[in-house]
Amino acid sequence: MPDRDETDEEERAMNATAVAEARERSAPPPDADPAAGQSLTRLLHPYRRGFAAVVILQVIGVVAGLAPLLAVVELGRALLSPGPIDHGHVRLVVIAGAIGFFVRLLFTAASSGIGHVLDDHVQLSFRRRLAMRLGRVPIGWLSRRRTGELAKVVGRDVSAMHPLIAHAPGELVSAFVVPPVSLVYLLTVDWRLTLITLIPVALAVALVPLMMTPTRLREQKEFDAAMERIANSVVEFVQGISVIKAFGGVERAHREFRAAADDFARVFYRMVRGLSALGAAMQVALSPPFVLLVVLTGGTALITTGSMAPADLLPFLLLGLGLTAPVAALGHGFDDLQAARRAAGRILDVLAVRSLPEPAHPVMPRGHRVELRDVRFGYETGHEVLRGIDLVLEPGTVTAVVGPSGSGKSTLVRLLPRFFDPTHGSVVLGGADLRELGGGELHRMVSFVFQDVRLLRASVADNIALAVPRAGRDDVVRAARLANIHDRILALPRGYESVIGEDVTLSGGEAQRISIARALLADTPVLVLDEATAFADPRTEQAVRDALVTPAGERTVLVIAHRLETVAGADTVVVLENGVIVERGRPADLLAQNGKFAAFWQSHPSASADGTETRRGIPQGDQPR
Repeated sequence: MPDRDETDEEERAMNATAVAEARERSAPPPDADPAAGQSLTRLLHPYRRGFAAVVILQVIGVVAGLAPLLAVVELGRALLSPGPIDHGHVRLVVIAGAIGFFVRLLFTAASSGIGHVLDDHVQLSFRRRLAMRLGRVPIGWLSRRRTGELAKVVGRDVSAMHPLIAHAPGELVSAFVVPPVSLVYLLTVDWRLTLITLIPVALAVALVPLMMTPTRLREQKEFDAAMERIANSVVEFVQGISVIKAFGGVERAHREFRAAADDFARVFYRMVRGLSALGAAMQVALSPPFVLLVVLTGGTALITTGSMAPADLLPFLLLGLGLTAPVAALGHGFDDLQAARRAAGRILDVLAVRSLPEPAHPVMPRGHRVELRDVRFGYETGHEVLRGIDLVLEPGTVTAVVGPSGSGKSTLVRLLPRFFDPTHGSVVLGGADLRELGGGELHRMVSFVFQDVRLLRASVADNIALAVPRAGRDDVVRAARLANIHDRILALPRGYESVIGEDVTLSGGEAQRISIARALLADTPVLVLDEATAFADPRTEQAVRDALVTPAGERTVLVIAHRLETVAGADTVVVLENGVIVERGRPADLLAQNGKFAAFWQSHPSASADGTETRRGIPQGDQPR
């Protein structure tokens, strides 16, 4: 079991590995990448003591396991040899064989047990590290990855370490220990038949390089990519099934999945077709019938010429089979090693993603006035989504951002909770650049509610209290009441203790209100909303809007607005187009200018022909004439 020192070393090594791999894996790997093996070695380096214990115990067990076979050989030779039987020698051989059997049983069981415990520790550690890394990477990086891709890294790729850690040591130790020990013994019996016995092993080993050609390695990478495409298509189909059905896209979705499955079948067939002949030849060479045929043919030739005693053939018949079994296991261990190397590369790719830097000396904001100063941002080099944004959000005001799809609205509001850092310029909160604030202080100052709500598989109360884990039940209930979701929660099977995803599945509007209650409970001075009431009815929307905006009149609110009611209630409206602010001002003033905002207002679905409904929510004295 890894001790505390080893765990600390693991933390240091994993961090160092991530930094090293960021440089090492920046270029596409060639077909045979020696760095992949080095990456795996560094990834598992913190657990070397556990591996050493597993291997040492396995070596003792394997060597002891030869004792019963050697005992049978010696008994056969003693019984078949001419002359009287030495009973003392027979008794000693039997005792030695029994002791060897029990030693093998004890040590291999201990090795397997420690190996599985070590494997559990390694997988848990890797998943924790990946979870921590994914929790710190920029949201922009996550948004460009498919769910299936990341699920594969955290799930399947981490699990790929299991055969290497829990099973491969036994197979590899057997492959490297049993043959040499057996050969030493067989050479003492007859060196000529020993060489003949090695013919099947030599044939099998000669086939191994043919399975490692660049073509075979490329086919394996294509196989992994095809498996990933299937995983992604399944995840996307399941997650979007309601939308697909609603818009009659089931057949198209099925076609996409079938295309991924057909592509996988073609890749798999091509890989198997290239390996089938080699695999069959290797299996034949290592099969017991072929080994026995070779040994019996060579042994019969030596016995008939009088070069070897018949009793000396027995050890070759028993240990000869023992030479091929470890070599066959070596093939499986090699496969496990290759799979683990590829998985380690993908794990390290995630661990090497740079998180948003934390300041060495965090500063404290003075107030919650928000400024965006000449902000530019692009997800890709050479393509800016935001271009020279200058904006001030005063405390106690609501600023609504409107604009066509793709104008940069979502990117803009996501800069405030620091989902990204601007590539140029700065976002300032209370006089301090967000990059100078500690993560805890930023979360205390800024909260957000987005249209696409993701709830945890936890109780309703825990979901609401996510930002304030120590909040009392009264505070949770108060936030739920303000979000107009309290009555619905009481109707759930276990009320606030109902587990989302197990006891109940909430609608989009209900999930949004849970998220709003979470923001209300957090009670941060800066609030970012991305059409947070998109699924709410007008009455609920008005109640929620009042709850979000009015407390103490000091909260700074930035909201992406699509509904006229939201826009009309804002102090300032900002119109974005192609990543640039083209208009800003009070709603009534912008309507009077008859520009971009007026066009947005009139094109809104709720606008009526006579203009009566389009002006709702604007104070009478502010209405344009």
